[in-house]
Amino acid sequence: MRLNADIGVDASLDTSLGAAAQLSPDGARLALVATGADEKRRIYVRSLVQLEATALPGTENARDIFFSPDGQWIGFFADGQLKKISVQGGVAVPLRDAPTDRGGSWGEDGSIVFTPDVGTSLFKVSSAGGKPEPLTTLDIQAGQTTQRWPQVLPGGKAVLFTSSAGGIGIAFDSADINVYSMASGQLKTLVSGGSYGRYLPSGHVVYLHAGTLFAVPFDLQRLEVTGQPTPVLEGVASSPGVGSAQYSFSNNGNLLYVGGRAGGQNVSVYWLDRAGKFTSLREIPGSYRDPTFSPDGKRLALEISDGKRGDIWAYDWERDSLTRLTFAGEENTTPVWSPDGQRIVYSSREKGGTYNLWLIRADGGGNAQRLTESKVPQAASSWRSDGKVIAFTQDDPGTNLDIMTLPIEGDEKSGWRPGEPKTFLNSSSAEVEPAFSPDGRWLAYESSESGSYEVYVRPFPGPGGKWQISTGGGVLPKWSRNGKELFYRTTDNKIMLATYTASGDSFRADKPQLWSPGQFTELGLFTYNFDLHPDGKRFAVLKAPGTGQTAAVNKVDIVLNWFEELKQKVPTGKN
Repeated sequence: MRLNADIGVDASLDTSLGAAAQLSPDGARLALVATGADEKRRIYVRSLVQLEATALPGTENARDIFFSPDGQWIGFFADGQLKKISVQGGVAVPLRDAPTDRGGSWGEDGSIVFTPDVGTSLFKVSSAGGKPEPLTTLDIQAGQTTQRWPQVLPGGKAVLFTSSAGGIGIAFDSADINVYSMASGQLKTLVSGGSYGRYLPSGHVVYLHAGTLFAVPFDLQRLEVTGQPTPVLEGVASSPGVGSAQYSFSNNGNLLYVGGRAGGQNVSVYWLDRAGKFTSLREIPGSYRDPTFSPDGKRLALEISDGKRGDIWAYDWERDSLTRLTFAGEENTTPVWSPDGQRIVYSSREKGGTYNLWLIRADGGGNAQRLTESKVPQAASSWRSDGKVIAFTQDDPGTNLDIMTLPIEGDEKSGWRPGEPKTFLNSSSAEVEPAFSPDGRWLAYESSESGSYEVYVRPFPGPGGKWQISTGGGVLPKWSRNGKELFYRTTDNKIMLATYTASGDSFRADKPQLWSPGQFTELGLFTYNFDLHPDGKRFAVLKAPGTGQTAAVNKVDIVLNWFEELKQKVPTGKN
């Protein structure tokens, strides 16, 4: 039996990261991550014999939820921490730091396996709290850069997870589904070409590829697949950029999923002012990412995805005109304007390779020019005002996420000549999203060195001091042209402002203040969903429309006794 059910609350499911709707193990309860009318994202719980869901206070900014084996607790991540809360409500209990989580799973022995950051292996911690311990290691020789979306298998002796060697901006349709034996320490790759794998009591491993759920027979004792993958369900919503999928199941055989296409949440482009007012900039919804204004403020570069690939477009907002700029490459992302507005540097994958830096004319003419050739992924971030240096992030499995710079010479007449990339910052912490100050003397960036992501400033090219700007979490710094203001985004998608003064080799920032109460839509921690207009008075932000062409995600599909259907479609034989 198939049902299309209302989630039971006036809110919209947040499908940008992990599964936003989770069935409890016994199938009696539904947990949801949804954004209400107040623009707050929190956990809601609903018994399936009731019509309405109840909000759990203390779960604001929650994401990536998972049940305890007995269904009495919910694990989740919020504000840079792994937490737990009773399904009956009460106090949310912090367990450990997790700056940029990518999923968790609660084992029968009371331990939780989780991914604390985007560029790490799996860790294990007691659900009662304590010191986390590394469970697995990244295969650096194979270029592996992430392990995420774990599931502790029945019996607690092994864990299923997704891994990738792609790094920044990878489309996880080419990732691997792995299983790790805690007893032997052995790791096996079960399937290549999918993500968000889950073991079902029916004797299958299911996973997502291009919006379709695949199933393969699996021997739980030998930890091996015993057949060939078979497509079993189309039209499951997913976010290929983070490798998540919107489905869950109960042990009694029921399946729950959110219908939709691959590519994540659609948004519209709005102006946001200091009073928190949103006005339409481009109302037509789409899969937009990384908006960035041209130096004259008349055009907005965007990554726009059609669910299969992403390309860079330039939007002339005064004329409501879109121009596509990229046509080659498998995926094109993170556009950054040159200081004169004539060129855009961006990141692109060529023929199954990794992300490197490319350059293209901003009017759409001519061919793209390759600037870097590297086996590790790179993402463009900022172009210095003198036009001679590009700052970018590099995903090196040996040193986590690093900040690099690329010298570049030339002009439109003589051509552009890139030099050799140089390391600006590399450590065991993640350092990302560098942004040059208007005078080019300072570089703002975010780092996980404190256990959560905060914004820092250093002199460029260095050496020199280091100043922490944000408190309580901060990402994606943006400088105002007036030389007095530095903006950044909070973990709950609001904009903060820190005024500053700089003299010689000294930098002083005032205590950050909330710039606007307006809250926009989460599209991923390292994904820009806002940009400051050159006038310094307003932002372009990406936000899910409350009304209009894109309805709220407030329904789920439930298939009762789905395991029986699955056994008929994909026989398991003897396990």
